[in-house]
Amino acid sequence: MTVHLSERPAPVATLPVVRPRPVPSAPRVRRFVLEVARFSVVGGSGVAVNILFFNLALHGLTWAPMAATVAASCVAMGTNYLGFRYFAYRDRASRTRRQIALFFAFSGLGVAMESVLFYAGYHGLGMSGPLGSNIAKALSIVLASAFRFVVYRTWVFQHARNSR
Repeated sequence: MTVHLSERPAPVATLPVVRPRPVPSAPRVRRFVLEVARFSVVGGSGVAVNILFFNLALHGLTWAPMAATVAASCVAMGTNYLGFRYFAYRDRASRTRRQIALFFAFSGLGVAMESVLFYAGYHGLGMSGPLGSNIAKALSIVLASAFRFVVYRTWVFQHARNSR
């Protein structure tokens, strides 16, 4: 038997190194949960304003359905700004013209989304009775609120640059 000392041993298979994902810190998770809770409180009051004004306009004042939904959304948008600015996101960067412009621009997109969704339910799915119109309105609000949450926290009510 001959042994060649210059030969290299056969490579040994190695497993890839698996690095665990960093676990979010408890204070960070707590801040996010509080943010969602505050957003929900303001959003919930905005939904109440939206639904009440919508029903007053549609069934009380007999406005056209689309006029009632857009007007109700705009009234709720104004009350929501105050709630978000002074309650939900009071710890964020101070009020600026840019912040106000972004809020109303993104809120306008939210109103457009909400109106399209309401139209689809009211006219497309035949949800035109008193109960059906309220269900269509509520569903349109819920779906547009997901969009609003993301854009408000990401672009409108940002943390001050040096407080992160």
